[in-house]
Amino acid sequence: MSRSNERCSWRSQVVRFVASISVAALPGTVSAQSEGGLYIAGDGFSFQVAAEQGMAKNPRGRRFFLLSIPPETAALSLTAAGPLAAVRDRVVAANGVLFVCQRDVDKGRIDLAGLVPGVIAVRGWPPPGSKQIPKGQRYFPDENPANFPKANESLRRLRTTCS
Repeated sequence: MSRSNERCSWRSQVVRFVASISVAALPGTVSAQSEGGLYIAGDGFSFQVAAEQGMAKNPRGRRFFLLSIPPETAALSLTAAGPLAAVRDRVVAANGVLFVCQRDVDKGRIDLAGLVPGVIAVRGWPPPGSKQIPKGQRYFPDENPANFPKANESLRRLRTTCS
């Protein structure tokens, strides 16, 4: 085999190796970018504004999360006014996940039975020293992690807002 063929063979092996590493790294990058952030309706932002932001910043079905705090939870009601219900339905169609705070349910400010199916009541942080969330875990034992943001910052904001 000539020297130029050896160099060419060696180079092609290096190129294949680098390409395989790049392809192996791709799924992690794609999945990290496949989920959007958390948008909060309430505290100065209407449901419609938060919903429009979420849909605009997460095009093509990228999953995002929308937490509604009273009185902005009216959009999640089975009896929501037509235009508000239409925005809510667009959020769900755009792969938005709808949340309310469990504390608002516990205080009687929200009746889960009066909300559209699929709305998730999320708990805030447990009290200091509590073992409700096992050490090293991010979720309460009865929560389905698939319903929550994967990003630590979004999950932290969600729990902090609902605390």
